[in-house]
Amino acid sequence: MARLHVIAPGARTTVQDLGFRNARSQGVPAGGVLDRDTLFLVNALLDNPPGTEALELALTGCRMRAEAGPVRVALDGTLTGRVIAPDGSSRELAPWTATTLADGAELVLDPPRRGGTGLLGIGGGLDLPVLLESRSTSLRAGFGGVGGRALIAGDQLELRGPEMNVAAADRVIRRSPPPDDGSPIRVVPGPQADWFDDEATARLFCTPYRVSAQTDRMGMRLDGPPLTFAAGKGADIISDGIAPGAIQVPGNGLPIILLADAQTTGGYAKIATVIRADLPRLAARLPGDEIRLTPVTLLEAEALARERHAQLAAAVASIAEVTTTSLDLRALYAVNLMSGMVDAGRPDHFDGHLFAQGDTGCA
Repeated sequence: MARLHVIAPGARTTVQDLGFRNARSQGVPAGGVLDRDTLFLVNALLDNPPGTEALELALTGCRMRAEAGPVRVALDGTLTGRVIAPDGSSRELAPWTATTLADGAELVLDPPRRGGTGLLGIGGGLDLPVLLESRSTSLRAGFGGVGGRALIAGDQLELRGPEMNVAAADRVIRRSPPPDDGSPIRVVPGPQADWFDDEATARLFCTPYRVSAQTDRMGMRLDGPPLTFAAGKGADIISDGIAPGAIQVPGNGLPIILLADAQTTGGYAKIATVIRADLPRLAARLPGDEIRLTPVTLLEAEALARERHAQLAAAVASIAEVTTTSLDLRALYAVNLMSGMVDAGRPDHFDGHLFAQGDTGCA
């Protein structure tokens, strides 16, 4: 079976799918990709089932080689790179492109654009053990994926899908979802919004915060003005359920947006929760980036989720094969296509000029 040989893994490249969604009752974090929308799209490019695992890259690119047969891959909207053939020739890859790596070809990926993370889809998926109905990697717990860790040089990622056709055409998404425009992240207040005074609520929605360096897949700490609690209230509550997107406020008053690897229960008050449609936008944020929050109602959040679903459906419907031209553009550009210029009004340029000498042709 074909495989990917990891030459340079990057800073933190892990195997992720939709996560351990059915194990939260056992205290296992949901895990999985930070950006579920992108996972859906790269798998659509590859004709994979929607939840098929992919490689999640953080901050830096990576380098891999196809071995023992061709390997089909798909780049998300943050990734660019190139394929280096065994003969040394190379070709560039654009975002939202699915392509086939011939046996011996190398894939070199640049760091994710706009920072944060990127996803590399794998045609057919990876031949890895299924644990708690997932092939995701839980770095904190040390299980899942490849030995519960990030990839290292020398790893061999065996494919489990059917053998790929090396001659298959590249495919692209021609109508990708709109990129993050930096607009405020939308949140639904609560479930413990009444634990905070009016000043804290106004501050949360009127003041920009910055992503702290103390940020990982578990949570995004925000730096800015501390939030204050209502009279008689404090940071601590009786522990209750936690979902990715919940914004906890510990005793220091600085919000923490919980992400994919968040714990299943928590004892800090939650002032708001990021809506489902905006959770993927957090995957591209880096320490130092500014974040603004704005409140929406539950009904508005549901409408925004439907709008996002429609955008994803339109993107999938726009997937098409890359058309190639029979022209050799390099050879064409190398030829002098214009040997000279003539003035049809001058008799010394060619016989049969348009006007007699001295006649400009003007009335």
